[in-house]
Amino acid sequence: MEKYYYGYDEFLKDSVALSKRVEEFDADTLLAVARGGLTLGHFMAQILDTRRLFSLNSILYEKEHKKESIEIFNIPDLESAKRVLIIDDIVDSGQTLKEIVAILEENYPHCEFRLATIFYKPTAVIRADYALKEAKAWIDFFWEVDPFRIEG
Repeated sequence: MEKYYYGYDEFLKDSVALSKRVEEFDADTLLAVARGGLTLGHFMAQILDTRRLFSLNSILYEKEHKKESIEIFNIPDLESAKRVLIIDDIVDSGQTLKEIVAILEENYPHCEFRLATIFYKPTAVIRADYALKEAKAWIDFFWEVDPFRIEG
């Protein structure tokens, strides 16, 4: 399988670019999908100068292997939100984000939800409202692989 290393310097530039794109939505709440969206969510919250950053958990992949079902849990209370930006690192198959959006829309019908990701695949079952790059290989995000490169 072809792999692409996505390093910190590229991520920093992309975080700024994606944050500029989403400004027009004027989200009052950021919702990062753990684990992949946490680093991006933190950077975007800093860039957009907001402390209304929440997270939820989803699991579809164990390393590079897709599981049979999606787990979604730790959904935050969004009763006071109106415009929620859901943040993740990649829309791969799109199954997880599609399920997350469906659950959130069911539980919080008063909210408008939009998706922001760095990478997307054109074959995904859902598209991000804001995305930067097409994923043409397996992405090795620095936050996933660098901790294992440290010797000690």
